[in-house]
Amino acid sequence: MESPSAGSAKSNATGSDDDTVTTSADRQTPRGDESPAAEDDVNISVVLPAYNEESTLESTVQRTISTLETFCEPTSIEIVIAEDGCTDNTPEIADQLAASDRRIRHMHSDTRLGRGGALEQAFNFANGSVLAYFDTDLATDIRHLEELITRIQTGEADIATGSRWLPENIADRPAKRGIPSRVYNTLVRLFLRSDLRDHQCGFKAFSREAFESLQPIVEDSHWFWDTEMLVRAQRADLTVVEFPVEWTSKGDTKVDLVRDVFGMGSQILRTWWQISVQPRLSPRVSLGAGAVLAIVALALMTQYIDFNTVISEVRAADPWLVVAATIVYTLSWPIRGLRYRDILFELGYYERVRFLTGAVFISQTGNLVFPARAGDLVRAYVIKARRGIAYPSGFASLAAERVFDLLTIASLAGVVLLGYTASGQTATLAQTIIDAEGAGRVAVIVSMSVGLVAVAAVGGIILSARSEIDIPSAVVYRVSTDSYAKMVVSVINQFIEDLQTVAGTRRGFARVGATSILIWSIDVVTAFVVLLAFTPALDTIQLLAVSFFAVSVGNLAKVLPLSPGGVGLYEGAFTLLVVGLTPITPSIAIGAAVVDHAVKNLITVIGGYGSMLGLNVSLMTAVEETRDVRNRDTDISAEGVTQTETRNQ
Repeated sequence: MESPSAGSAKSNATGSDDDTVTTSADRQTPRGDESPAAEDDVNISVVLPAYNEESTLESTVQRTISTLETFCEPTSIEIVIAEDGCTDNTPEIADQLAASDRRIRHMHSDTRLGRGGALEQAFNFANGSVLAYFDTDLATDIRHLEELITRIQTGEADIATGSRWLPENIADRPAKRGIPSRVYNTLVRLFLRSDLRDHQCGFKAFSREAFESLQPIVEDSHWFWDTEMLVRAQRADLTVVEFPVEWTSKGDTKVDLVRDVFGMGSQILRTWWQISVQPRLSPRVSLGAGAVLAIVALALMTQYIDFNTVISEVRAADPWLVVAATIVYTLSWPIRGLRYRDILFELGYYERVRFLTGAVFISQTGNLVFPARAGDLVRAYVIKARRGIAYPSGFASLAAERVFDLLTIASLAGVVLLGYTASGQTATLAQTIIDAEGAGRVAVIVSMSVGLVAVAAVGGIILSARSEIDIPSAVVYRVSTDSYAKMVVSVINQFIEDLQTVAGTRRGFARVGATSILIWSIDVVTAFVVLLAFTPALDTIQLLAVSFFAVSVGNLAKVLPLSPGGVGLYEGAFTLLVVGLTPITPSIAIGAAVVDHAVKNLITVIGGYGSMLGLNVSLMTAVEETRDVRNRDTDISAEGVTQTETRNQ
């Protein structure tokens, strides 16, 4: 019997009499005679991706065989029908075709793998050294098939692709398909530096060697797969040949012009980042870029704010209240260590609060030094190097901490909104939104949205944790099904898993939840005391509400990987919120933002460097090692998939 190549990334191969590979998500089944021909004789494999193609499949298969036989030995060819989770009679037709001709093979999947995923499965399943595919509706004239395959057979190209947009033969496409296609190809050429005119024409061929070299580094599994293969082939110095083809529009496209086009746009950005930006982002470059961005931000701010006035306001602030804010903020650090102890305890580890406070200090200092919150990973290094706690547990503990931060933001948002209602200021808040203009209105709307989004997110996480239905997948995949969407779903599901682990007991949930509320409350009270130092003419409830929104949105802005510690981002968001929600002047607002952030960063740096000396930890070493560990985890995961596929073969 034939052996299928592989299941999905999560597959557990199980041999069976009908050569079925069963996975938790779907089933791929090769169907047909035991040998399509002698496998050693097969040189050309043509894959026909089929999703609900009952009306065209049989005629396409027959025309393909007839065309191949005009320039190939009949025994050297095979047709692989990559039938991808069809809901019509396509599987039955494919079975009949495979039974009628041993050169025809049927690769069945119970659920949709996506265009790219189905093609990869079929190519792995195929026997030929030349791997070709084209759309089953034969929109591209099949007379070009000989040229497509010959270019690979002769060694002229590693990859050959038909093109509808070469000057010699521009396709006549309906505007609703032609315009998006031209825009898309222009963006690919611009951002990904491709030399090709048409990346999405469903008429391509690969040498076996080219496909196998590209498959491990191509991430997309749907419509962007074609483009990513071509772009990465060019970057790998493979020979890619594009030639004009006759193309005729055949009915409506299966591309969703909202969901899939949006997804492919995000994939362009993802690939651009991986190819053009990420290789150049050494720690030194990151630090330099962050410093430049901070300077540019300050320079732009001087165009709108008189910093002499800001300095005067800072000097006029009550120094004793600033000292009081510093003391208040210092009190939060042992509580951070206590919370981290409780999180690790629920994961099966027990460590002293003093040590864990130092680990948190070091990781937060790393966030001030490195952009993109790379310091978070430092904590996993510290507890691994000094206490032997495995990296996966360290990363899981960090994720759990983020879940409770989200829970706390939602809780505090509810309290603040209740405070507005209790004080009868809801109408005043609504009027503030109406009266605000420009950036002020945006700031107010964003601040209100933070609370609402946090509440909705927490509600969704809790519902998902209590439900047998995969709610994140159902919601996210309505928008997009590309690899970014899968990444988002995996992150949300990891949050849910961590929440279930840490909050698996009432004691764990109560203790970690209580310390999280204390930590965020102290952060807000620190900002509150700093604002008091500038003598604002606001009542207590309004000032507390403003402090909460300014701190929450300011910390949200710091997540953007633009500057170390979010310097400039925090101050900007804090200022916009205060100015948008209150009559406080911009000079006082930015003065308070600078002092608030400076107080928090000063305590963080003092505690962080003291802890580094005490624990003998190097930030640079910690960041480099944890980055290597994450990369190794990715490589091991990919290797596991490859090994599974090899076993299945």
